[in-house]
Amino acid sequence: MKVRACTRREYSVILLVLAMAALILVLHNMDVLEFQHIMKSIIVPKVSTDPEVNHSFCTFQPLSPEDALEERLLLDSIAWPETPPLPAPVSLEQTSDPAHSTFTILPRRGGGQWHVGDELEVMITMSDFHGRPKKYGGDFLLARLHNMKLGAGVAGQVVDHLNGSYSAVFSLPWEGDAQVEVTLVHPSEAITVLSRLTREHPDRIYFHSLFRSGSLSETTVCNVCLRPTQQPLCNYTDVRTGEPWFCYKPKNLSCDSRISHSRTRYKVNIEANETKLFQRGVNLKVYVRASGPASVTVLPKKIGQPEVRSSNVTSRPSGYYYQGLWQTLGGPTVHHFNTSAISQCLKEKVVHMYGDSTIRQWFEYLNAILSDLKEFDLHGPWKVGPYISLDYANNILVTFRCHGPPLSFTIVPISEFRYIANELNGLIGGTSTVVVFGIWAHFGPFPMEVYIRRLQNIRRAVVRLLDRSPGTLVIIRTGNPRAPALDVTLTFGDWYSLQHDKVLRAMFKGLNVHLVDAWEMVVAHHLPHNIHPSAPIIKNMLNVLLSYVCPQKGG
Repeated sequence: MKVRACTRREYSVILLVLAMAALILVLHNMDVLEFQHIMKSIIVPKVSTDPEVNHSFCTFQPLSPEDALEERLLLDSIAWPETPPLPAPVSLEQTSDPAHSTFTILPRRGGGQWHVGDELEVMITMSDFHGRPKKYGGDFLLARLHNMKLGAGVAGQVVDHLNGSYSAVFSLPWEGDAQVEVTLVHPSEAITVLSRLTREHPDRIYFHSLFRSGSLSETTVCNVCLRPTQQPLCNYTDVRTGEPWFCYKPKNLSCDSRISHSRTRYKVNIEANETKLFQRGVNLKVYVRASGPASVTVLPKKIGQPEVRSSNVTSRPSGYYYQGLWQTLGGPTVHHFNTSAISQCLKEKVVHMYGDSTIRQWFEYLNAILSDLKEFDLHGPWKVGPYISLDYANNILVTFRCHGPPLSFTIVPISEFRYIANELNGLIGGTSTVVVFGIWAHFGPFPMEVYIRRLQNIRRAVVRLLDRSPGTLVIIRTGNPRAPALDVTLTFGDWYSLQHDKVLRAMFKGLNVHLVDAWEMVVAHHLPHNIHPSAPIIKNMLNVLLSYVCPQKGG
């Protein structure tokens, strides 16, 4: 992508235009506000409609050989099974239908009854709307084992056999009844559409920036990926991280006059006949029925049988709920903190939180339950921040700052755009410092390369922080499923979140950091999926976080 910088001559012309505008105001006695309203316009240049051009209009800075190899391996690792092409227009009858699909609980390996510590395996057979078994894979399924009376739940691991059948494997961590639940999130044919949207329309989220100088203002379109036009670009690539961001240059203002960022809308770039693949109650997050019993009875653990640990089971859950409380498998012993215990745990601590609104939710939760933690009003934009809270008596400081673009908040001052990597590079760190970040929810519609490179930058900053201050505690929140809706599904839906979740885990594997597995904690819970999980789930997430900050002896 060719990016043209503004020349001195252009700056002189701009200054002359501004001077003439001021003179016109005086001569005609125009009201300044009226003039601003007249001049304020959104510049949307005409773009190419050639799909071959649109496939390649995202440009990135070159990577080192090591980073390029990692990027390639990560992209290969999340490659989704391809769906055989269907005749156009898409026929719903040929796609996966949860109403005609079934799951079956398989007999226990070795026979006999199930005990705590065993594994439960379920076979899922997908069929189309005519009841014909599917011959290929690629469906997006979620599986959960639960007991409402016990407040128990655990996520299952789904394995695609690429022939229309799937396995769901569960650990059995509690005694009593355990009911299987299988959900079709998307048929494989819908995944093909979602993949194509990112490839062809990575700019389907409309971001704008306001430019202002004196009484003159303009608004132009911005994005990571801007389609080629004759309109010059303003290049806002971060000089330290290389993170790309561009805006179409205003006609009468300089690139330096940009003052704010906002997301205005997003466009549904699918054919009318393709909307049938995303119908709530039909094929979007719909339960698959059981072909026989949907539950089993789990007996107490056999004498001498080892504890259920994530390293010993193929399903590898990070934890499970019991009596509404999250217990980790292979992680720290989760202590359930009341208000006074939270204050005691965070005493003499500085907690820096970075990321999206799902991290801000944690900041807000702590403020709501800790009466001595007082938020200082920095008069920042609502929901954007930055935020800072202080408990002076216990010497607790908690901060929140949103991550850099792409950011789908309403209005963000440019002065508040900070990349997480740059923020971490400015921290001293140490044993009294806790760093928490979560970055996933705003990256759905963009090429995965955007997310990979963002995480590579953050990881480098984390490594530097831990090198200079080894006692610093770094905790990462994963993504989670959200409520189904057509517009959100096509831009920020669960399939995109799942792909980003896989990349996040792989990127930070082996580092001295800790994960709060929001994905499994939402999947395993009985409450509806939401980008901002309900209070009981948030409380459990904070319990996990605080258990890393203040681990119990022997935990």
